Amino acid sequence: MLAGRSRTRIMVRGSASIVLPDVGKDSSGGVWSMYSEKFSAHVRDAVEQARMASEEVQVIVRFHSEGGQRSIGRLAAGAGTIKVNQEYRLIPATALSLTAPALDELTDSDDVAEIWLDEVVHILLDVSTPHIRAPQVWEQLNNDGEGVTICIVDTGIDATHPDFAGRVGLTADFSGKGSAADGNGHGTHVASTAAGTGAASGGKYIGVAPGATIMAAKALADNGSGRMSNVMAGLEWSAQNGADILNLSLGSRGSSDGSDALSTMCNAIVDMGKIMIVAAGNSGPRQSTIGSPGAAEKVITVGASNDQDSVARFSSRGPTADGRVKPDVVAPGSRIVAARAAGTSVGQVVDEHYTTASGTSMATPHVAGLAALMLRANTGLGPAEIKKMLMATSVDINSSEYGQTEADKYIQGDGRIDALTAVQYADTGQQPPPHKPSLPVPSPPSPSPSPPIGCMAAPLKFLRLI
Repeated sequence: MLAGRSRTRIMVRGSASIVLPDVGKDSSGGVWSMYSEKFSAHVRDAVEQARMASEEVQVIVRFHSEGGQRSIGRLAAGAGTIKVNQEYRLIPATALSLTAPALDELTDSDDVAEIWLDEVVHILLDVSTPHIRAPQVWEQLNNDGEGVTICIVDTGIDATHPDFAGRVGLTADFSGKGSAADGNGHGTHVASTAAGTGAASGGKYIGVAPGATIMAAKALADNGSGRMSNVMAGLEWSAQNGADILNLSLGSRGSSDGSDALSTMCNAIVDMGKIMIVAAGNSGPRQSTIGSPGAAEKVITVGASNDQDSVARFSSRGPTADGRVKPDVVAPGSRIVAARAAGTSVGQVVDEHYTTASGTSMATPHVAGLAALMLRANTGLGPAEIKKMLMATSVDINSSEYGQTEADKYIQGDGRIDALTAVQYADTGQQPPPHKPSLPVPSPPSPSPSPPIGCMAAPLKFLRLI
């Protein structure tokens, strides 16, 4: 052991943090080989490949304090080049491109708390809105979500679509494209489900909260991929620029404990008083397939139900890697017809203006729209109250996949959302009683083997639109 070294936690997505006790450098100048058995191969390899090729590696560094964050230049002085890609304020973290020697200096610093790889992330209504009783909210309660702002952090938005006329507020690009225009189609479809007016279909394909304002943060490129740091920047911008509700229809495959960089940012946003709605993932029907950021403790994690009002086979199941119950609720996510961005072909094209798609990506904006209706009914509700009401008013769709007499919470959470009942309780401000007893939390099973990196069924190295 080498004396005088700090203890730095290196975070490997999907696993527990690893403490490096007094790590020294090997003969090649690397800090990794002495404890290589404590690192997953892709973490070690990413740094060592960069070292051998004299290339930069991209990381996200969390500091113990803002003072440590400001000292980033001093930390790497003389050790190699360093470039700041993103700086965050909600958590004391910075996204960096830097050489392996500079990263060595970071691992030695007492200012550094955690280091994550800044990995590549990918993207994963005519029936569904009546199914959750949204039209009754519009008609009986005179509530369409007006005055509430939902931000879709995704591939952008086609703001010229007739269903968004007069509905789109602030937009921003974090993908490097230069605008928030959606050349993929996923973000437009998601936004339409949450708050589209259905104008191009004569109201047939209307979203859950058609009176809400839509913000769009384009964090992923038109090919549906981008850096985690860009997603985090889009989330932070949204929270700081007026979004009441943030929708994140992307995630990672595998079983996460919710301690990764993106989950940390999501929890910080909830602490600001914002409502975070996150997709559970499309890795069902296996258990323990809730990835990041669906495993984040404070977000509302959404699985998908199908046309038969049962849990969709593809919807990811809990528990989380640390044994918590997820998803929280489910919502319609099979064969959802919503807005089509001009020139794109996500899902199965219906016509010039609409396309059909399935996934927990499609379920998530149903819940974002419902949260907008609830906030419209009662602006005094906080994120925890909204989450509790959503869960307690959900409908048990009685999925007995594992032989239980009641619905398995690790499959459907508290059930499929019910907009009318949830908004009625929101209006009164009273919390409904829990309608199902809690299930014992099992020990998480051994994680399933990850497929090779590079396919759309990638392991935790990749987040994707889901």
